[in-house]
Amino acid sequence: MITTKNAIIRLSRYKSALARLRNLGFVKVFSDNLADAVGVTAAQVRKDFSMFAITGHRRGGYQTDALIEKLNSLLGKDSLQKVIVVGCGNIGSALMKYKSFEQEGIKIAAGFDTSGSFVKKSSEVPILSMDELQSFVSKHKIHIGVIAVPEAVAQAVLDQMVAAGIKGVLNFAPIRLRAPENIVINNVNLVLELESVIYFTRAVEKNPQALVEGG
Repeated sequence: MITTKNAIIRLSRYKSALARLRNLGFVKVFSDNLADAVGVTAAQVRKDFSMFAITGHRRGGYQTDALIEKLNSLLGKDSLQKVIVVGCGNIGSALMKYKSFEQEGIKIAAGFDTSGSFVKKSSEVPILSMDELQSFVSKHKIHIGVIAVPEAVAQAVLDQMVAAGIKGVLNFAPIRLRAPENIVINNVNLVLELESVIYFTRAVEKNPQALVEGG
């Protein structure tokens, strides 16, 4: 089975939509409900669920609680996921202060930085020296990390994280990183994302049908 990144993103959106629908009193949901909530077609919802062997009934729909539980399991939310952040400047600091992560089963276990001015072992989320990364990752069995460092040092940081046992990385550095095939890297380039928004905003101002025509 080939799983696309977009399919996983849609699963996360379905899960968020289900939580809202459950709060509104929905005990059962149909693909049409989720399609409307997420902005896709009902056929796409059924196709995504089929990919992950999630079954419902044409007339009975999906049990809301059971579907949320299944999606949580698929997305690794059935247990607390501990994450480290390397680079405790503006982006890294904002991530460590974000309170909603734990509501989604994600805990920022620690931050790491080469600058002694950032090191604060007694803070709510401890910030440690890079020299402590290997032992911390090993001791706490952490497999996921975030890179929020300048482009010039991002590759060296990734190499150190991989050597420590990190298997998946969210990379905020504006550079494509080289890693072994078994390491998962998702790149977040804020400049590119903003440029995309700027382009399409201007395009829609000139032609309101631009987004529709462009798919």
